[in-house]
Amino acid sequence: MITLNGQDYMLDDPMVLAVLGGAALVLALFVLLIVTLRAASRSARMAEPMFYSLDRLGNRVDALSAGQERLSGGLTHVSEAQAASQTRVLQLMERRLAEVSRGMTETLQGSATRTARSLGELQQRLETIDKAQSNIEKLSGDVLSLQDILSNKQTRGAFGEIQLNDIVRKALPADSFSMQATLSNGKRADCLIHLPNPPGPIVIDSKFPLEAYEALRRAENQSQLIEAQRMLRIAVRSHIKAIGEKYILDGETADGALMFLPSEAVYAELHANFPELVREGFTAKVWIVSPTTCMATLNTMRAVLKDARMREQAGAIRTTLRQLHRDVELVVERVDKLSVHFNQARNDLDGISTAAERAGKRAARLDNFDFEELAPEAETPRVVPLAKTSAD
Repeated sequence: MITLNGQDYMLDDPMVLAVLGGAALVLALFVLLIVTLRAASRSARMAEPMFYSLDRLGNRVDALSAGQERLSGGLTHVSEAQAASQTRVLQLMERRLAEVSRGMTETLQGSATRTARSLGELQQRLETIDKAQSNIEKLSGDVLSLQDILSNKQTRGAFGEIQLNDIVRKALPADSFSMQATLSNGKRADCLIHLPNPPGPIVIDSKFPLEAYEALRRAENQSQLIEAQRMLRIAVRSHIKAIGEKYILDGETADGALMFLPSEAVYAELHANFPELVREGFTAKVWIVSPTTCMATLNTMRAVLKDARMREQAGAIRTTLRQLHRDVELVVERVDKLSVHFNQARNDLDGISTAAERAGKRAARLDNFDFEELAPEAETPRVVPLAKTSAD
């Protein structure tokens, strides 16, 4: 590859080869001309004028003229060859330019099509991104609202109670629990499950130690971690103690209660890193449950309630079965009596049919009597009465 005036040319390009060939031919003719002139000049210097004859000088002049003519013919040939080469180069360049122009046109059309398609896809993706952005903004607002709710103790407590209410209503019948039930000691429980004795009604109270848990999550060094763990232990122990004192009443409630944590993360943290708190809850008969474990516990309670109700209804079922058996016996007795009446009616119908048949025969016999042959003064015939039958 060679570079001229900032333009790169390949040595195997036909145009470059043609130009190089024309230049080589011109150079060869120029060298031939120089060699011929030098030979003539050297011959003229070496020959002394006095020894050359006019004939020899004329021959030299003729030779020089012939050389000039050959040189002129060679230059003409070179010029024609160079013109033909330039024509071929121009044709080749035009053909190459046409091919390049056609290729660039096709490339530009394809690029325009791909660009238009890419712009369309980009527009669709931008619309999707806009929708996602709006959803993210809405979600951010919901998260901020939830954060505002959880930052206040009262609203956080209401949040836990609402979640407990939803779980209980989904798991148990409406008449098997009471929300915000007041006990005999004046304490109000978040939820009271009406279980049969034993174990008796059991209380579920919602607690949410969020501040201690967030401090535990935000701890950046060992001292902050230890302080956050201490705060969480204090909060959970105080909740366990309060539930045990308020909601476990002899003769009124079950001998245990449930502490509902509306956060699976807090529940998992207690079981993973604070097992002593879980054991203390077992000792105080206060069982800690999360939304998932609370649902499983309530389903078990539902089975207990169903079994208790079936046992309560067992006596009524037996009484109803005895009454049903008596009703069946009465129906059987009445069917027997009705059967006797049916048999009597059948016998009466048979007797009626026999009497009707005899009456028909006697009526036919009366039709056979000839009353016209008797004389008027004749003695009235004696009518012989028919013998009575048992049917009469």
